[in-house]
Amino acid sequence: MNSLPSATSLQEAVARVRSAHAFTPEVALVLGSGLGPFADTLTDSHSIPYTQIPGMPQALVVGHAGRLVLGRCGDKRVVAMQGRVHLYEGHTPEQVVFGTRLMLLLGARTLIVTNAAGGIGAKLQPGDLMLIEDHLNLSGHNCLVGHNDESLGPRFPDMSEIYDRSLLELATRCAQRLGFDCVRGVYAGMLGPSYETPAEIRMLRTLGAHAVGMSTVLETIAARHMGARCLGVSCITNLAAGLSSTQLSHGEVQETARASETRFKALLRAVIEELPA
Repeated sequence: MNSLPSATSLQEAVARVRSAHAFTPEVALVLGSGLGPFADTLTDSHSIPYTQIPGMPQALVVGHAGRLVLGRCGDKRVVAMQGRVHLYEGHTPEQVVFGTRLMLLLGARTLIVTNAAGGIGAKLQPGDLMLIEDHLNLSGHNCLVGHNDESLGPRFPDMSEIYDRSLLELATRCAQRLGFDCVRGVYAGMLGPSYETPAEIRMLRTLGAHAVGMSTVLETIAARHMGARCLGVSCITNLAAGLSSTQLSHGEVQETARASETRFKALLRAVIEELPA
């Protein structure tokens, strides 16, 4: 089965978005659970519900608004997905990366992908922001399976620097200037929707993971396939199974993400405003 979106369906989505708001974004954002409010800070903004974009899958998880927002952050033109879809909802890999590919076809060449994640690394605590320096794709899926559309990217894209080093350095400098540190780490992308068992967390720690979640890996693979630079930011919303005395819940994820909102918004704004034109 072909997992790559057809050029026709993507171009229909591009045409619909441009008919509503005809500007070319420089930066694309994927805003994860509880992190969508950053899109509300964009100026001169225009939002389009996913339901009005042909081919765009619908976000069903609580905390994912399901809107594409176009606007400005400082002098940068930005397009943001206010909520994403996941494999565990029954979507195909093609559908999971549809929004990412759409934003890049609109013109963005830098992708900032965010998520809420469980902390595995010893130095991580709920509320911390972790810059993703690499990932483990343990979802069992890859969005590049199937016929390759050369207009999107090469058959065998290089993934040796999937998260751009210069963007990592920029984000580190911005965080320090704002008065806090961002730990760097490896993100493990799992299928979900159940949270991991303590044994699985011990396995992930052995494999070198510092945080775990149910998103992000396919989106960054698709973005690198299309030649975009990627920066990943995880908001650590809980300690992973076996590392905390409390049970895991999506409510806890949302609550901690909201508590981290001020630092998260400040970091994203600083990074976007300092990106080279």
